[in-house]
Amino acid sequence: MKLARRIDNLPPYVFAEIDKRVAEKRAQGIDVISLGIGDPVEPTPKNIIDKLCEEANNPANHRYPSYFGLSAFRRSIADWYKKRFNVDLDPNTEVLPLIGSKEGIAHINLAVLDPGDTTLIADPGYPVYNTGTILAGVSPVHVPLLEENGFLPDLSAIDSKTVKDAKMIMLNYPNNPTSATADDAFFKDLIDWAQKNQVIIAHDNPYSEITFDGYVAPSFLQFPGAKEVGVEFHSLSKTYNMTGWRIGWACGNTRVIEALGRVKTNIDSGIFNAIQYAGIEALEGPQDIIDEMCGIYQRRRDLIMEALNKIGLKTRKSLATIYVWAKVPDGYTSASFATYVLDKAGVIVSPGNAYGPSGEGYIRICLSVKDDRLVEALDRIESLI
Repeated sequence: MKLARRIDNLPPYVFAEIDKRVAEKRAQGIDVISLGIGDPVEPTPKNIIDKLCEEANNPANHRYPSYFGLSAFRRSIADWYKKRFNVDLDPNTEVLPLIGSKEGIAHINLAVLDPGDTTLIADPGYPVYNTGTILAGVSPVHVPLLEENGFLPDLSAIDSKTVKDAKMIMLNYPNNPTSATADDAFFKDLIDWAQKNQVIIAHDNPYSEITFDGYVAPSFLQFPGAKEVGVEFHSLSKTYNMTGWRIGWACGNTRVIEALGRVKTNIDSGIFNAIQYAGIEALEGPQDIIDEMCGIYQRRRDLIMEALNKIGLKTRKSLATIYVWAKVPDGYTSASFATYVLDKAGVIVSPGNAYGPSGEGYIRICLSVKDDRLVEALDRIESLI
């Protein structure tokens, strides 16, 4: 039996591998604490769950949903962008609901690139940025995010031929996995660069609401010229503890949104209507959950920072996301240190190289675990070093 060559080039999905390793260790009777996957342990707010139950009991919602999402949900997204970022969006042409933003991030390659085209990918970055290019037969060029540059891409360092060939750049701030943030000047320079070089910007912004110490994250779309050159992906997953609900969207440039919608209608379906009504409740209902979760994550960030400083692991203080990005001790690679911590302490951390070659030498620690288990995990790691 012969399978597609693209499958040979497709690496194992890092989070699926983490799930597998956790299951193996627990089957051996080991009490594993996972700091590897950014999956909130706090529940979805009750008002959102109640809305889901109400709408799920409506037989009208049991039929095929619209491929393009409920008009009420698209309007709710547009209203939220206006209120939050002062961005005007046409809900009919500039907003596309998705079955989780991951779906759109993978499919945008099919929508705007042809096999053999070149795209630029932030490195390290969310693994789907890279795997989406592999499945589409696109040639990815990794753009290093280096600590000395604040984990921002140095656009001037990309060689002229690569820039000429590139059709898209994919990146995200606040950043996963490094937790780095970008200021207004960066986004303005990025948009100017994209306009000059005719490169589409695909900006992934699911952590805009998870911020600390007074920092307020922007949307790429709030800067002049943004909608002329790109789109932004967003999600309810992290903001409202709705990772399993699979509900997100893309918004921005009308041509890119239309092309992505055309791919979507031919590959999958719309979001279950009851979930979309729950999404409207999330965006328009009480917003207490945001401040509550930011307080929880900031407390956990501080616990991790204190522990890492104590044991000598170097890291930068994060202002956003649910991750801490730390250097591994001397003498270890990302993978060898992650394996050591798992085998000796029963703690899962993500090796930095799983997010791209420039992630080598780092690990990613998630804040999405209860405080007592986080403290226990940190104590276990401290006992090793």
